[in-house]
Amino acid sequence: MPLFPNTPVEKMTEPYHRRWWALLVLCLSLLIVVMANTSLIVAAPDMTKDLGLSSSDLQWVIDGYTVPYAALMLVLGAIGDKYSRRGALVLGLLIFAGGSVMGGLVDETNLVITARAIMGIGAAVVMPATLSLLVAMFPRAERAKAITAWSATSGLAIAAGPLAAGWLLENHAWGSTFLMNVPIAVLAVVGALLLVPPSKAKGMGRIDYVGGLLSIVSVGSLVYATIEGPHFGWGVGPITAAVVAGVGLLAFAAWELKHPNPMLDVRKFTERPFGGSMLAVLFFFFGTFGSIYYSTQFLQFVLGYDALETGIRLLPLAGAVFVGAAVTGRLAPKLGVKIVVGTGMVIGTAGVFLLTQIETGSTYTDFLTPLLLLGFAIGLSLAPATDTIMGSFPEDELGVGGGANDTALELGCALGIAILGSLLATSYKDKLTDMVGGHLPAEAMDVAKDSVGGGIAVAEQVAKNPQGGAEQAHTLLGAVHESFAHAIAHTSLIGGIIMAAGTLIVIAVLPGRKHTTKHGEADAAPATEEQTEAVGA
Repeated sequence: MPLFPNTPVEKMTEPYHRRWWALLVLCLSLLIVVMANTSLIVAAPDMTKDLGLSSSDLQWVIDGYTVPYAALMLVLGAIGDKYSRRGALVLGLLIFAGGSVMGGLVDETNLVITARAIMGIGAAVVMPATLSLLVAMFPRAERAKAITAWSATSGLAIAAGPLAAGWLLENHAWGSTFLMNVPIAVLAVVGALLLVPPSKAKGMGRIDYVGGLLSIVSVGSLVYATIEGPHFGWGVGPITAAVVAGVGLLAFAAWELKHPNPMLDVRKFTERPFGGSMLAVLFFFFGTFGSIYYSTQFLQFVLGYDALETGIRLLPLAGAVFVGAAVTGRLAPKLGVKIVVGTGMVIGTAGVFLLTQIETGSTYTDFLTPLLLLGFAIGLSLAPATDTIMGSFPEDELGVGGGANDTALELGCALGIAILGSLLATSYKDKLTDMVGGHLPAEAMDVAKDSVGGGIAVAEQVAKNPQGGAEQAHTLLGAVHESFAHAIAHTSLIGGIIMAAGTLIVIAVLPGRKHTTKHGEADAAPATEEQTEAVGA
């Protein structure tokens, strides 16, 4: 038996015998690229203090990762398909590790944003490669189970990122939250070389680079406008980006429709299993990531938990993800994707609506049930939706399929954090102005209105000021807490309504059990009825 697997998957006469070990490598690779987003949630206060970040700076430290990550996945997935899926995985991990090293060593805002962008490029190579390799390695009978494990890893990373970062921040600076990625990436590279077989598409034609460029410009502009406009106002930049995104998406669709070998066959969106599943991933991560984003801030800024304590309190969410994944593995083949995904979205929507009950006196217990519902919903819904999306693509387009799935996921996260985050900030600012406007100097009021962290900082300064004192500081702090609790309740109401509308759309679009995609019908001959249902029900 060779130390390094050299036989391409497509030339194997039977399923790869070390595929479950290889799946561990793929899940480990996925884990760190998702953790790179969630770990920064608890590291943000330390970074803000150390680097003197403005609200805009902090937003771009976070989203410098998101823009290239979302924009490049479709193109880089296709390149991995054509040349080497394992090679793409290894290269992406090395790029990601290089960006992590840079982020951990620099101490200037623009360089940190650059490092995050480099990490985003690496993640855009890694993410679709993990899915395309998974689908290539596993026979149809085992594929749903493997994708369930992949999906559960995404949920685990939501809690693991803040937990690992919080543990490091107990004794180390914020740069350690970047550097922790490096040994994991190196381990994943070694694991990929030892356990993951080579794979690439057979008979794939020339890559549609024009379509790829249009997709990069369109998605990148859309994510930029989504981030910049709601948070910092619809000035020339965001409006221009939104127009470019709209025109670019129309141009992309027109080009792909007439191209003989398109980057992404946009006709797939008219197929109800594919279109419904893409919408499910988009809407679901819109609501869940937005809710987790501001819930974590309440735990830190209002309840006073430090980074590690916050990470520990997110663990029930990870446990609920695994419970949901275990349940979906049993139910999806029996009930079909529509019922399972629809049920998961209903449960997730209920979790978001429960956050409308948050008030000044709320404790961690009030967040526990919403977190459990959101985690269970992630575990229940993501795997069958992803399985259906990947089942819509032939073997020579698995990287594109992974890129499409992951673009919907990342776009949903970006929309949720940007739109719900903007609503949160506006609601907090308005409520705080109503409560203490005119009682603070204009400059202090501007700082307090900028964020809940800014409000707490101003209260601390008031306490130290002889003209203020403890009583005034206590009053201001109470107003900040009440304003933020009100903002969470108001934002959750809007988020829940959007999630509910999305749920109804997804349920209407997804077909019943007996419907299969055109690709599923073509592949149905060698598969059993149960296997076909698991992929395309």
